[in-house]
Amino acid sequence: MAELAALEDPKIRAVNEKHGDDHAVNLTKLRAVAKRLKTQQDLARELWATEDTAARLLALLICRPKTFDRDELDIMLRQARTPKVHDWLVNYVVKKNPHAEELRVAWFADPDPVVASAGWALTTGRVAEKPEGLDLPGLLDIIEAQLKNAPDRLQWAMNHCLAQIGIEHAEHRARALDIGERLEVLKDYPTPPNCTSPFAPIWITEIVRRQQST
Repeated sequence: MAELAALEDPKIRAVNEKHGDDHAVNLTKLRAVAKRLKTQQDLARELWATEDTAARLLALLICRPKTFDRDELDIMLRQARTPKVHDWLVNYVVKKNPHAEELRVAWFADPDPVVASAGWALTTGRVAEKPEGLDLPGLLDIIEAQLKNAPDRLQWAMNHCLAQIGIEHAEHRARALDIGERLEVLKDYPTPPNCTSPFAPIWITEIVRRQQST
C-alpha cells in the first residue's frame, strides 16, 4: 500500500476523476508492480479487501481468475465502485472464470444498471467470439427499446453490443446501422483525432472498412 501511495500523481487523479475513477497511479507503473509480484492469489484477496482503487486494480492483475467461485465474483462486481475496477474485473477475471456464462445470464437481467452493464459486456464478448446460442435479433430488440434512456454505463455497454453485432454479423448489419442512426446515442461524443467514434454507425462502418481492406 505504501508503494502504491508513492506512485500517486495528482495530475493522473484529476484526469481519472473526469471519468468517474478515483485512483492516481499511472497504469503502466501499476502493471510493472504486478509483473514483479507475479501471481499471488492470497495477496490479491488482501489487496481487494482494502477497498482502495489502485490496490484493487493491482489485485486484478495478480490474481488467479479461475479460482474465484461464482458468488465471490458476484460480490466483487457489486463492490467494484469505479468504472476501471469494474472493467478490469469483467475483462481480466470474469471472462477467464468457469462461471462466466452463468454470471453473464444473471447479471444481464439484474435490476442494478451497473451490474447489468457487466452482463452486457460479457454478451458483447460472446457476440464477437462465440455467438452460437445467442438470440441476436432479440438483443437488437432490447437495444432498440432501451438504449436511448439507459443510464450511462449500461448505455455504453449496450451501445458496444450494438456495434459488435453490426461489425461481426453482416446479416444484422443494416438493422444495427438503422437503430444507431435513429437513436443517435453518443452521436456527439467528443472523439480525439485518430480514434473511432463510439457512435454505432460510424464505429461499425469504420471497423468493417478496415477488415475489408486487410
